[in-house]
Amino acid sequence: MTAGEAAPEPDRVAGALHPRETPALYGQAAAEGAFLAALAGGRLHHAWLLTGPRGTGKATLAWRIARHLIALPPEGAGGLFGGAPPSAPATLDIPPDHPVARRMRALAEPRLHLVRRGPNTTGSGLSAVIRVEEVRALADFLHLSAADGGRRAVIIDAADEMHPAAANALLKFLEEPPPGVTFLLVSHQPLSLLPTIRSRCRALRLSPVAPGDAALALAAQGVSPEAAKSVAVLAGGSIGEAVRLAALDGVEAYAALTGLLARAPGIDRAAAIAVAGRAQGRGEGASEETAMIFGLTGLLLARLALAGATGGAGPEAVPGEAALLARLSPDAAAARLWADLAAGLGRRQQRGLAVNLDPAGLLLDTLLRIDETAGRAVRR
Repeated sequence: MTAGEAAPEPDRVAGALHPRETPALYGQAAAEGAFLAALAGGRLHHAWLLTGPRGTGKATLAWRIARHLIALPPEGAGGLFGGAPPSAPATLDIPPDHPVARRMRALAEPRLHLVRRGPNTTGSGLSAVIRVEEVRALADFLHLSAADGGRRAVIIDAADEMHPAAANALLKFLEEPPPGVTFLLVSHQPLSLLPTIRSRCRALRLSPVAPGDAALALAAQGVSPEAAKSVAVLAGGSIGEAVRLAALDGVEAYAALTGLLARAPGIDRAAAIAVAGRAQGRGEGASEETAMIFGLTGLLLARLALAGATGGAGPEAVPGEAALLARLSPDAAAARLWADLAAGLGRRQQRGLAVNLDPAGLLLDTLLRIDETAGRAVRR
């Protein structure tokens, strides 16, 4: 990170609006309704664990809840915009020009504390974990009381990234929460958290986003309607992943993979080398595109296994994919071949990248192994 360069935000998906900037949350009405019901019924738990697949809106929901709680008038005061106390709200929506909404977008709201990964010890990038110091900094925030008696909120994104010492420090705050403070823990892998942390939180699970809601969410993120359908299929209901794939031309990369395998068994080696060339860099220098292309390769294998096991893998991600899947995975026996290959190649890729093998060479070997398996699948 050079002098004057803005610090990267670990909770921002490349190419997407930050959750605090996202204008609406699509496809999670049940989760929002559960929170609003608890609030309206006077059963607001002091800590909420927001779980579900990555990219389904957990962080966006955390920011919406925090914004709503902070904008609420203090107990016994008038409504959100003055006057008599309102009836229970049907939505978490807060007008974008509301002072709280403006301050939160600017990270300038004094009644909100955000815990996330900070700079590493050298200042050259982000730390791999949320360190204990970043959780202990909560103490000053929690010991102060809101000047107007209003509510306060703490967002931890993502709680899975806490160092064990940081998790233990958070547990102490959860055991003796100050009044008027709501903790919102975003977790992609809740079972990785301390059981004692989970036991002190009320769980709120988000589901994969349905195709119709995904199209609306992607449009709000600036993804073109032409790309939205394909990236939604590839992302499996994860809006965050869909936005990332759109930003990295993931649909075109997946089309290149399926186009290469259209001739399998017997793919063109020069074409395979060209596709493998998308994987560049090693170790910390590996690009996002490298991670994406390996991920798409694994996804293709999973869709081949699903097609053979169930007779289809759902909507096409790219034109011609359905015919390819049907040809290379015609039955359950072929599905087992693809599933076994996916498991073996996944482990091999992890080991190869861990020991700093050339990712392009590793991807080329992967493509050749897929071609070999295609021969076994269609010639039985």
